[in-house]
Amino acid sequence: MRHQYQDLIQLFHHTFFDEYNTRLVKGGDEPIYLPAGEQCPYHQIIFAHGFYASAFHEIAHWCHAGEARRLLEDFGYWYIPDGRDKDQQKKFEQVEIIPQAIEWAFNVAAQKEFQVSSDNLDGYQADTEGFKLKVLAQVQHFLMYGFPKRANQFIETLAHFYNTPLPLTIEHFTRKEDEACLN
Repeated sequence: MRHQYQDLIQLFHHTFFDEYNTRLVKGGDEPIYLPAGEQCPYHQIIFAHGFYASAFHEIAHWCHAGEARRLLEDFGYWYIPDGRDKDQQKKFEQVEIIPQAIEWAFNVAAQKEFQVSSDNLDGYQADTEGFKLKVLAQVQHFLMYGFPKRANQFIETLAHFYNTPLPLTIEHFTRKEDEACLN
């Protein structure tokens, strides 16, 4: 299956632009969210280098952010780049559980592989398997109680475009060894 970032830009535009005045934009090295302002009349989700994973991750943050946060650059989140110490990494992972659960669902809907990311290659190496299980538990919660509205809209858009049957179920996200940890 072909996955082209240009498809994501169009799918996002058709799904969200009219209601949210927000565009998905291919950028350079660093992803960022920029709210509308004097320089640009629409909000921008800028993802790195045309990478699908970057686009999905940034869209997931946008889908999770409330109305007030969507008026702030990078949704008002702090970000310490790669090289975080143990405490910084713990905080980073806490704020990444929900966005990465949403991102995982986007990947399933687009029939792409997904790997959780601790995004700290040069810093403290946390328990990545434990982090993955926390993200998986959040996925399970969303499957039971519903994804955020915009996340659900984009999951449906992706599933339709990539011919992925809905609804998504926990079997789309788990290996047999993961299922035992959720029960």
